[in-house]
Amino acid sequence: MAELQIRGTGTALVTPFTNGTVDTAALARLVESQIAGGVDFLVPCGTTGESPTLTDPERSIVIETTVAAAAGRARVVAGTGTNDTPHSIAMTKAAKAAGADACLAVAPYYNKPTQEGLYRHFRAMIDEGGLPAMLYHIRGRTGIDIEPETVARTAAAGGVIGLKETESVDRLTRIRQLTDVPIFSGDDGLTWPMIALGAAGVVSVASNVIPAEVSAMVRAALAGEMDAALAQHERLADVFRVIVLEPNPQPIKAACKDKGLIPDDDVRLPLVRCSDAVRKAVAEALAAL
Repeated sequence: MAELQIRGTGTALVTPFTNGTVDTAALARLVESQIAGGVDFLVPCGTTGESPTLTDPERSIVIETTVAAAAGRARVVAGTGTNDTPHSIAMTKAAKAAGADACLAVAPYYNKPTQEGLYRHFRAMIDEGGLPAMLYHIRGRTGIDIEPETVARTAAAGGVIGLKETESVDRLTRIRQLTDVPIFSGDDGLTWPMIALGAAGVVSVASNVIPAEVSAMVRAALAGEMDAALAQHERLADVFRVIVLEPNPQPIKAACKDKGLIPDDDVRLPLVRCSDAVRKAVAEALAAL
C-alpha cells in the first residue's frame, strides 16, 4: 500500500438532503466551495455527514460525488467505519472503488471491544479493505478509548495516515511519545493548542461555512506563525462554540442553509432541525466575522 501523507485542513462534510434524498448537486457545489476556500482534504460520511443514517448505496453515492467534484484537487478520506468489522471492510472496499484516497475508521461504538478487538478491527479495515486509514477517537460518541498504545501498535503495522483526536491535548503528547503518526484535531476549538503541541491539522466542522478562515488559521499555525494563528483562533472562537450547542450536524447544517451553500438543512431522525435559538446564535457568530 503506497504511503499517503495528509496535512492541513480537512472538512467533515455535511450530507445535503432534498426531499429526504441525497442532493448530489448541492454536495458538489459544497465541495467546490471547500476547494475555493483552500481546504486540503475532504471527509465525507463522517459524524457530520450523518453516516449512521445513510444506507450503503447512499454512502457510495456521497463518496463518488465528493471524489468527482474534487477532481484530484483535494484528497478524500471517506468514513467507512461501523461497529461491525465485516461491514466496515465492505464499506472500505466500496470507498476504494469510488475513488477515495483513504478511509476514516471510527472506534466501534456500542459494543465496547477490548484494545485487542480494536486493533484487529482497524487492521482488518486496512489490510482487507484495501485503503490506508485515519483512526478516529471520539469517546463521547463511541463510549470507548483508542488507547495510545493501540494507536502506536496499529500504526506500526503500516497503512495509518493519521489519528483524528477529539478528547484532550494531554492524549496528543502521550501518543506522540509512542508514535510519529500525524494527529488531527477533531474539535475546531482544540485546533490551535493541538498544533502548538505537534498536531498536523484539523478535521473541521466549521470549515463547511468558513473554509478560508479555518484554512488560514491552520496554515499560519503549521508555518510556526503561532501569534497570527492564535489571533485567528480567537476571532473564530464564538463560531467554534455555537456550532456544538446542539448535536452535530444540526447547527452547521442550519448555517450552511442560511449561507446558501445547501438548499435545505434537513437531518435524519433521530436528529432534528436546529432550534431557532441556536440557529440565531450561529447566524450572529458568523455575522460578527
